[in-house]
Amino acid sequence: MVNTRKIVLIQELITSDYLGEKCDPVSRVAMAAIFRNPLAGRFKTDLSVLFEIGAKLGEQLAKQAVTQLVGSPITYGKAAIVGTSGDMEHGGAVIHPKLGAPMRAAARGGEAVISSNVKIGSPGTSIDLPLGHKDNPWSFDHFDTMTLCVPDGPKPDEIIMFIAYADGGRPIPRCGSGPVKAVTQD
Repeated sequence: MVNTRKIVLIQELITSDYLGEKCDPVSRVAMAAIFRNPLAGRFKTDLSVLFEIGAKLGEQLAKQAVTQLVGSPITYGKAAIVGTSGDMEHGGAVIHPKLGAPMRAAARGGEAVISSNVKIGSPGTSIDLPLGHKDNPWSFDHFDTMTLCVPDGPKPDEIIMFIAYADGGRPIPRCGSGPVKAVTQD
């Protein structure tokens, strides 16, 4: 069902912020699967074959990814880069309808929407994968981004699906802690 060319593991252990200030370590892991897009080069309204690919790869990659974290998963996100013979909707079909369930199961939670991003690109294109708290969508301290790419993908008839988890938020966050309530003016 899935013609996968490559699985990629990207791991980071962050021990200081960008300016060099020491922080509590944050472990981040991204997994990428590069696979042949069965709908490349043609328009179809039925994208269900891509829904199933997202579910199947999601189950495999999510379990693997969380085992690579130092701590328990707290944030997560997903993204896709569609090769130039594909369509933005192909990426959306892979990461939206059925990928969330296996990602939430691996994170042992997941009440918050899983942040995502999709784009069309050629080999070496990077994508910003947004991360957010798995249970609290208003935890600003956990908003983060991983910029990801695979140098030899996607080919025009491929899709790269990325999933990512982290065991913490941004290093030394200072924009607000915990949930923030909406402020109304009289």
